[in-house]
Amino acid sequence: MLEVPPDHAARMRYAWKVCSVTSLGLILIGVAGSTLNVALPTVVRHFSADPFQSNWILLSFLLVNTASLVFFGRVADLLGRREVYLLGFALFTVASLLAGLSPNVWFLVAMRMLQAVGAAMILANGTVIITDAFPPERLSQGMGVYIGTMSVAQLTGPTLGGLIAETAGWQWIFWVNVPAGLIAIIWGAITLRRVPRGPKQPVDALGNALVFAALSAVLLALSEAGSRGLSSPVVPVGVAVFVVLAPLIVLVERRASHPVLDPRLFGGRMLACANLASFCNAIARASLILVVALYFQAARGVDAFAAGLSVLPVPVGMALASPIAGSVGRWISPYALAIGGSLMSAAGLGTLMLTTDPATPYWIIGIGLFVAGCGSGTFLTGNTTQVMGALPAGSLGVVNGFRLMIMNVGIVLSVGLSLSVLAGSVGPELGAQVYAATLSELSPVAVDLLMDGFRRTYGVLFGVALTGAVMAALARTRRG
Repeated sequence: MLEVPPDHAARMRYAWKVCSVTSLGLILIGVAGSTLNVALPTVVRHFSADPFQSNWILLSFLLVNTASLVFFGRVADLLGRREVYLLGFALFTVASLLAGLSPNVWFLVAMRMLQAVGAAMILANGTVIITDAFPPERLSQGMGVYIGTMSVAQLTGPTLGGLIAETAGWQWIFWVNVPAGLIAIIWGAITLRRVPRGPKQPVDALGNALVFAALSAVLLALSEAGSRGLSSPVVPVGVAVFVVLAPLIVLVERRASHPVLDPRLFGGRMLACANLASFCNAIARASLILVVALYFQAARGVDAFAAGLSVLPVPVGMALASPIAGSVGRWISPYALAIGGSLMSAAGLGTLMLTTDPATPYWIIGIGLFVAGCGSGTFLTGNTTQVMGALPAGSLGVVNGFRLMIMNVGIVLSVGLSLSVLAGSVGPELGAQVYAATLSELSPVAVDLLMDGFRRTYGVLFGVALTGAVMAALARTRRG
């Protein structure tokens, strides 16, 4: 897609400049998410939010982002990747500014949804832009740096979020994104080259609407089950809507001239198993920082800044493992990296599952977090390189959107499931204290109950990580 000079050295110089632009996007979104994970109790206390509202401060972003990734992958294929990408930066920056001005919790949720639309424009295109810019033989290096920047964001985010929450106020959790967003817009406009738009083709409006509705229904049911239990009437209604819409989507997409979910692009064992492995890794990975931050605040009674420091082994592991995996990817196949990363993630989660207790020495927890972080960084580099390197250029945008959508469904399920198990372990009357991180002040007995919740949560994530390793092993290609 990108017109680069034929000279290899010149192409690599441009590729690394492109990598810096896309990495800024990943840092912007990663910092926004990881700061809020640690500072969530501060926001909850400010708005006096109940457990349902607390859940939706996180899940609203994930819901809208997940449901719109495929759409913006397709739109960028047709209308221009550079334009959609830069518009995403602008939208995310404006929404961050307004989020800090929120007068109530539901306005904050609405701004989180607007952030999610901008983030979808960025995420659906960043990986594709990297893939187009790098020569195939150097793609693993570029992807390793790109994925590694997510680790840098997660490395910076928890400490930054805790510091902001304790000193500057919760509003700056969002406002810190504004100068970063402006820098990303300017640098992206200067660096990314204009490319000719693709041939004018109809956008599958009906297919996009049905996919959005089906995903919204199932994710709403999942999040409602996590916050209010299976007895909530929203759960069966959401599941029923999804069951009705799923076959309708298949029928509509088969008849569409340019379907948003083309079944031919998602067939084959490698792509199917690789996406399932990514789904499992997302479940095992996504809520780890949130759960551990809640552990230190709710169970040990530390402040947000100390909790942010305590979770650093996860992003440190990812930050180290991702570029190393990208470098050795010239000699070790992405297939092997994906399997190894899944097994490392499982080992880290197993350590946490077996050792969780209020009196556990921090060095033991730190080792488990570091190994899990290394595993995620290695897996993401290998899995992303494997999938993107095996696709035809004309379908990169929509398939990458689909890949990210599957991953985000796993993230939503991970957050909803983890919060449900933790809050459920102490009962609904104390669930709000878990989110507000005041449980340790109320009852040692409640803290003991919460420990059982942490062990069960880690146990579920451990099992999912092992399943991901099996799926990664099944994603072998002929050249695997």
